[in-house]
Amino acid sequence: MHITFTDERPKYDGGDLALYFTALVDGEPVVCSISVEALEDHFGAQSPREEDLMTAFDKGAARIRAVCAEVLDDNGGEAVVLRSGLFRVAGMEPE
Repeated sequence: MHITFTDERPKYDGGDLALYFTALVDGEPVVCSISVEALEDHFGAQSPREEDLMTAFDKGAARIRAVCAEVLDDNGGEAVVLRSGLFRVAGMEPE
């Protein structure tokens, strides 16, 4: 399975308290998301305001995408919701 990510800016959804971004799995788009809580807990978002979340996403993009790719690989390329606890799971923490 070949997994890459688009260069599009994530989209903020205040109702879901998440940022949505697109992965390409074997060339097909798969919409994934990361929770506000994960961005606050692990990537330094100062608040749930869109500007703070985008800054945190940009700072943590490499790790966010790496964890997302790992989950996509494990789940057969289905949509992923990255929650705070996932970043504490063995094998998902930073090196």
